[in-house]
Amino acid sequence: MVKLTELTSKFRHVRLVLARGKGHPEGDSHEGYDLLVPLDEYGQLDAVEWKENQSLCRVRRFRPKGEDLIGRLRRKPGGQWYFDYAQGWSDDELAFHLSDERFVQGEYLSIGKGDAMRPYRITLVEKP
Repeated sequence: MVKLTELTSKFRHVRLVLARGKGHPEGDSHEGYDLLVPLDEYGQLDAVEWKENQSLCRVRRFRPKGEDLIGRLRRKPGGQWYFDYAQGWSDDELAFHLSDERFVQGEYLSIGKGDAMRPYRITLVEKP
């Protein structure tokens, strides 16, 4: 469990919920992610802060059915960000162009496995 006293001032709690799309014309606020990540002054992921505090950068995937998955934000050589839940690659989820995204309420980003990317809307960005 992450202690709030361990976090630097750049850390933010970010909530993503499934945006409208095929099979979900209204989206689904019961499916998404909670992220604990460092952001820079522009609202983008701070890679330097992440590198210094990797063990604190958490991901919680929630769904209406099944248990939540808890993992970490990781980065592949070359800069691709992904969510890592367990050893091996089979459960990892890629975050499309996450380095370029601004974490601002109302913005959208894509997360998924392989070609199965799904849109998510940022509904919350706050200090933890």
